[in-house]
Amino acid sequence: MEFTENAAVVTSRGNTRVKQLRAAFAGQARLSGGLVAIEGEKLLGEAIRSGMVLKAVFVSARGGSLDHRELPRFVPRSVEVVWLSEDVFASVVETQSPQGIAALMVPPVRGFGDILVGRPLILVAAGLQDPGNLGTLVRSAEAFGATGVVATVGTVSAWNQKAIRASAGSVFRVPVAGATLEELAGLKAGGVRLMAAVAEDSPDSVAAQDADFAGAAAILIGNEGAGLSDELLEMADVRVTIPCPGKVESLNAAVAGSLLLYEASRQRAAR
Repeated sequence: MEFTENAAVVTSRGNTRVKQLRAAFAGQARLSGGLVAIEGEKLLGEAIRSGMVLKAVFVSARGGSLDHRELPRFVPRSVEVVWLSEDVFASVVETQSPQGIAALMVPPVRGFGDILVGRPLILVAAGLQDPGNLGTLVRSAEAFGATGVVATVGTVSAWNQKAIRASAGSVFRVPVAGATLEELAGLKAGGVRLMAAVAEDSPDSVAAQDADFAGAAAILIGNEGAGLSDELLEMADVRVTIPCPGKVESLNAAVAGSLLLYEASRQRAAR
């Protein structure tokens, strides 16, 4: 629906589309019809430029009035536009300072086939529970040329609101696929080296700069508190550590994964 001076402003929190948007922001896939919510002009623009399929765009009618200048020009005319009163819009979105625009989109379905391309460089998020960490790693994966991200059982969804925002739009472009331990073992059997990130004092570990990231590789980053499971450590081809001259107990999961992705990118560019 394009902007018109006579477009109606939704003032009911019980409106069907409003309830669907609220469910999407809450991560309730069944009630949202499997759709994902995004907020803000920047993320909306990233989604459109990345080829995401939009189902509806929601715009806050500030002060109860409509202003066509509030609707970004890059929004396709074929997409339904729903104008919401300020209080209804604020009641739906999760941020404390609503940006005045949100959307419902169809999340892309991706699998191993989207990640195992060329000379794979994969980031494996093993049980990460902080959405900010996962979103940051997805962003770093794109920055350093990884072919995709694999999430094991227990890892927070890449479509969590905080993960989407932390990725700054990278989640629209970087393939993120789920995987079991058996599937990770299949990666190894297929020639992908499993490289487990461990603490600096771990036995039998290799410093990142001395590890070989040049071939097909998967960097395993463990849970923020427990680290990698014994099964994954035993499965790994090599244990990699990041030398830290400073007096810190450990690195944040997103920082560690990003540093290892950078090292892999550096080695690959050099060769």
